[in-house]
Amino acid sequence: MTDATGAAGTTPGTGPDAGIEELPYDDAFAELQRVVAALESGGQSLEATITLYERAVALQRRCERLLAEAELRVQQLMARPGGALAAVDVRPEDAAEE
Repeated sequence: MTDATGAAGTTPGTGPDAGIEELPYDDAFAELQRVVAALESGGQSLEATITLYERAVALQRRCERLLAEAELRVQQLMARPGGALAAVDVRPEDAAEE
């Protein structure tokens, strides 16, 4: 079940952050923009507003993690000796520590 923002509703077994960890950056950011627009437009019940806010926070954290991973990859590429570039797999926990 989805609401006007395209976000998953809070049906049993799901929450406001359902499915967020699988979203690529562009999709997570686009959904974050939709959720923020819905919050800014108002008109929701208190419960719906809280659910939207929780989803926005989860989406914002996902975007931050993905950006941190990308930044770490760029830093690692730039830091290679001799000017050679090589892709390095980065775990999310590595990016969070930077």
